[in-house]
Amino acid sequence: MLRTQMDTTCQSLCRSLVSQNENIDISQSVLYTSLMGLLLVADKEREIKLGNGQAGLHNTGNTCFLNAILQCLSHTQGLRDYCLSKTYLQDMYSSQEPELMNEFTKILEELWCTDEEKRAVNPKRFYHVFKEALPCFSGYSQQDAHEFLRFLLNRLHTEINRRPTHHTATANTPEPSYNRLRISEEAAAMWKKYVDKDDSIIVDLFSGQLRSSLHCSVCSHYSNTFDVFCDLSLPIPKTSDSRAAVTLRECLDLFSHVEKLSEENSPMCEKCNRCTETTKSLTIQRFPKILVIQLKRFTASKCSIRKSTVPVSFPLTDLDLGTYGPSDCGPVLYDLYALCDHTGTVNMGHYTAVCQDKGGWCCYNDSCVTQISVDQLQSSQAYLLFYTLKNNMASRK
Repeated sequence: MLRTQMDTTCQSLCRSLVSQNENIDISQSVLYTSLMGLLLVADKEREIKLGNGQAGLHNTGNTCFLNAILQCLSHTQGLRDYCLSKTYLQDMYSSQEPELMNEFTKILEELWCTDEEKRAVNPKRFYHVFKEALPCFSGYSQQDAHEFLRFLLNRLHTEINRRPTHHTATANTPEPSYNRLRISEEAAAMWKKYVDKDDSIIVDLFSGQLRSSLHCSVCSHYSNTFDVFCDLSLPIPKTSDSRAAVTLRECLDLFSHVEKLSEENSPMCEKCNRCTETTKSLTIQRFPKILVIQLKRFTASKCSIRKSTVPVSFPLTDLDLGTYGPSDCGPVLYDLYALCDHTGTVNMGHYTAVCQDKGGWCCYNDSCVTQISVDQLQSSQAYLLFYTLKNNMASRK
């Protein structure tokens, strides 16, 4: 709608100016582009007035998973402001209407409106558009909040990607030899290759890069692969007492621990050209601006799915991931701003969100919004943690 209004305004101004001077020596297309640029600058500079965001969401039939994730994303400031300013309409490459992004933005507008009368927002239209795009979420059965988050961010990215969907074929450059580049150069090249195809506000905020390293026990060669991630799924250490708490640091240590691989289970060393005993390790090569951590509470076996209720304590401020990154990165600090809890069992569960605002912390339980104390944040039900990067030096472009 906004783009249509701007197009109409620009076209009217172009016709008016051209009609006033028949000998004008500038093309209408150039004039149109210039006027569009001025209008977009003015629109970006327009101040966005926000309410306190403390509005609930109606449950339209087992949609607590959706409501909890929407509240967490609503309190992701960079994403919220980008949507409310409609910047994606100017950034996106595709000319197709970004239907889901538009509906997502409408939800944010209603949640953050300045209307002092507190009321719950109905996400029915948003959910309808989402299910049309992703039919696997149809029906009224309970869904997994983490799975929904991944599908939602991926779909939003697809709609507002700054890069074309189809790319001109380019000649494949030969893979350099094993001693070709420093790790940082190799990682940067792989990251550039990724963002040349996938570039959006979703990537800007949520995407990071993992380095998987294999160390050969025979020749000591390191082989590295780099993968983009949008969240970290951390295993919860097993304890003899399910009530005994573990720390988020212990979960991170288990995620990144060095794993020994036998000759039978290891890939071929690219220097030795044979399978050898190797060690495998994971490190974070590039840190995202928004770090989403999933605590893997659900484990599947042949017969059933079980839920872990082991309490995991996590820092609210200054979560330092520097020890899990490159050796020269220094401290990488994150602050918690939202989390998603899952209470109940696998089959009879309920999702809620807890988000931080200027006044403290609020619990979003569908349409009900209540303020809570910091002491109530730590529980055995924490499932998804949302952290924002505190020092930008670690997030290198």
